[in-house]
Amino acid sequence: MATVTGNLMNPTPIFIDAATIKSVLPYKSLINHLQTSLSSATSVIESPIRHSHPTSSSSTLLLMPAWSLSSTTLPYIGVKLVTTHPNNSSLNLPGVHASYVLFHSLTGQTLASMDGTEITVRRTACVSALASHYLSHLNSQVLLMIGAGSLAPHLIKAHLTTRPSINRVMIWNRTWLKAGAHLDLVGSYKPSMRECDDEAVKRGRVFVDNEAALVEAGELVGAFERGVMKKEEIEGDLVELTKGVKIGRKDEKEITLFVSVGSAVVDLLSAQLAYETIRVKP
Repeated sequence: MATVTGNLMNPTPIFIDAATIKSVLPYKSLINHLQTSLSSATSVIESPIRHSHPTSSSSTLLLMPAWSLSSTTLPYIGVKLVTTHPNNSSLNLPGVHASYVLFHSLTGQTLASMDGTEITVRRTACVSALASHYLSHLNSQVLLMIGAGSLAPHLIKAHLTTRPSINRVMIWNRTWLKAGAHLDLVGSYKPSMRECDDEAVKRGRVFVDNEAALVEAGELVGAFERGVMKKEEIEGDLVELTKGVKIGRKDEKEITLFVSVGSAVVDLLSAQLAYETIRVKP
């Protein structure tokens, strides 16, 4: 439960738990927020490539900072801290844990700490669904969900928000990509990770969430190294799609791919929406 006291210049730090994140970040609201603010936010938010630190032979600590250069419209500094422990499955524990800390950019004061795991799954699903808004068929009726991990239900619900015409959801079916398919790849954030083969990359028009995907996503890094495609053949990014600078789907038969490695900018915008939604509640 989150409670807010004090004022903006003398804030009392709050904790926003997973249940509250769910209530203040419904998929439709977050998708709309990203669609309207992402293009302008990228010009005022600094976001270095994520820090990745091995903490053991199998576990990793990820740090994703972002800060706004605008003290009026977006007066925030945010850092997401993520731990990945794949062997946690043997302990019946989640393999990924995350926390998000939000600061005031003028004073450096702590405003809030949030459940970063809930923010991550929701923003990942909403970024994917927003890309699908531009790249998938307008009247898509079938959604194929490859994989059944914790992110799967969020991806399905978010896509149903942007494509309400979907009336059938299938879980995993190993078939070749058919003409007109749109493929979202959201699981790899290291060059050693990969969710599709070179053939899929070669056949599709490829878009990314941000430039970091060119050096972090295994599907693309490997394709570049093997000469399957060149970096300059990437069609564009999500910001260019939302601005209308790049054209999304061109016809009913082309295959489109969206590769997302995650963005501290989107984390900050998600945290902004959660925090400001709570602050204005009576």
